[in-house]
Amino acid sequence: MTILGARDLWRTYGIREVLCGVSLSIDEGERIGLVGRNGAGKSTLARILAGAEPPDKGEVVRRSGLRVGYLEQEPSFEPGHRAIDAVLVGLAAWQTAIELHNELSAKLAEAGEHEFESLLHRQAEAAATVERLGGWDLRHEALALLGHVGITDIEALVERMSGGERRRVALARLLVARPDLAILDEPTNHLDLQTVEWLETWLAERFAGALVLVTHDRYLLDRLVDRTVEVDDGQLHIYQGGWSLYLEAKAERDAQIERVESNRQNFLRRELEWLRRQPKARSTKQKARIDRAETARDKAGPKREVTAQIELGHIGEGRTILDAKHAAVEIGGRRLIEPFDLQLGKGERIGIVGPNGCGKTTLLRVLTGQLAPALGTVELGKRTKIAFLEQSRAGLDDKASVLENVAQGQTRVKLGELEMDMRTYLERFAFGSHDQHRQVGTLSGGERARVALARILREEANLVVLDEPTNDLDVMTLAAMEDSLGEFPGVLLVVTHDRWFLDRIATSLLVFEGTQLVRHAGGWADYVERKAIANAELAREDKSNRAPGQEKSTRKAGAPLVVSAPPKKKTKLTYAEELELASLLERVAAAERAIASLEAELANASFFARSHKEQREFHARLDQARADAASLADRWTELEDRRAG
Repeated sequence: MTILGARDLWRTYGIREVLCGVSLSIDEGERIGLVGRNGAGKSTLARILAGAEPPDKGEVVRRSGLRVGYLEQEPSFEPGHRAIDAVLVGLAAWQTAIELHNELSAKLAEAGEHEFESLLHRQAEAAATVERLGGWDLRHEALALLGHVGITDIEALVERMSGGERRRVALARLLVARPDLAILDEPTNHLDLQTVEWLETWLAERFAGALVLVTHDRYLLDRLVDRTVEVDDGQLHIYQGGWSLYLEAKAERDAQIERVESNRQNFLRRELEWLRRQPKARSTKQKARIDRAETARDKAGPKREVTAQIELGHIGEGRTILDAKHAAVEIGGRRLIEPFDLQLGKGERIGIVGPNGCGKTTLLRVLTGQLAPALGTVELGKRTKIAFLEQSRAGLDDKASVLENVAQGQTRVKLGELEMDMRTYLERFAFGSHDQHRQVGTLSGGERARVALARILREEANLVVLDEPTNDLDVMTLAAMEDSLGEFPGVLLVVTHDRWFLDRIATSLLVFEGTQLVRHAGGWADYVERKAIANAELAREDKSNRAPGQEKSTRKAGAPLVVSAPPKKKTKLTYAEELELASLLERVAAAERAIASLEAELANASFFARSHKEQREFHARLDQARADAASLADRWTELEDRRAG
């Protein structure tokens, strides 16, 4: 069943038509991926579908009562809101239902016989509304979602957060609301790899609504999407399936367009030859043939797709490119990375991955000589020349044109043996003659990223350092960058959360495991496979080394293997232990009754009327009660086993 229909949408910015009479319908539970080059209109279409921006012409018709959630690239919040407040804003309808249920429950306690039935019926309706909107435990889910997206301080003011943190709060706000239709514009930007994988699983397994994804994450497109909609030259081209099927279908469509154009050109050649051979007097049939030829001649051929052709200039390197010895990284006295050694050789392409805030960008600054290590040394070779793309895209002048930002007073660019003028160079980054004169401040996020890339790659280098290069770039530009980086003979260091990108270009990964920096061969898929095998082996070892009653190992994967000592020989219980064992079953039962009482208190709707502090204290008591019960049960098992032995 269709829940949203967009008909004949038009949108123009200045003289540029972004959408030209496009139509799209979205069915209940459907998953749609929006793809296309930067500036093609993906975000514009997403904003119009979400109701955040009106079209110039056309209409968007929504099913009555449809709840739409929209994650924009620059989310807005009420001033003074804490993280938890901002997320709960997404539960306005749920909170209203909870408050109504509590109000009716209070009235029922004092109601007379004549109004009891009516209040009871209304209370049941309010309870049904709460269940329909997600159940009684949504506040706890909101807290859990904030934790999943990496927001640990739920009391922090959103207005003081970084742009990435605000986007993560906005993502949690949308997910907890569980709208009928979620429109997500670049949801993986500013997420680390583990969080991206969590989000993918959550959307696949727990989100029941329809989904529109604007994303460069090709794994996400491949695993979540039912239909891929390409936005190109103001039109929509719709393909069934995710990214892989889209590539196959698009290749076939492009081949068909080429065949049609080839046939048209052949027809024109034949007709022109015939026209040149004919005498001036024309019959009616001849005139009709001339009309057909002129119609074919005047028909515009297919528009060539403009894609980036990224090429990296390489300058010869010396024997040493980069050599870090026993280097440690600290910020403000806090140790981010324990001492490590790293030597980089020609042709190495290293991906750096780890959770947000672990120190990936700081590590890049230490390795490139912008910061000194807290311990040890980092030596760059005498002939090492660095090209560094910063995550912030620093250095761009919003008031200057694309050409002025990239050229910096230069008129020529030399890439190896190839030399070209600056305008030709910019055309390789998909900036036509008109776009080269646009102010950078008017560009989309992806277009700005291409400007920054063009700027840092205009000089030859042998050490290319990229900090989140895939943010905001379209998948076509990413593919061009991957092809170029794969052929680059120098050294590449890249921080990215794009799994597809890592699998295509990385020869090894530097993975943050706590404050340790651990090197793994291969790309992301190789790392995940080895990690799964290692975890399975550790689980088997833990099980075989664990004595009866011993608690499950909490050792993390990757930590040094510590073999448990052999279990001690069983000994008879002392008199005191016999007395302890006799009372343990009753104590276990009492502990379980205490837990049941606390859980019943938690399930009561009035629980949510308590203050944040009271709720946190309650959950601490509940966690402690569960831990106490588990400890008593383990002690009973230990003593009973010894007595039986």
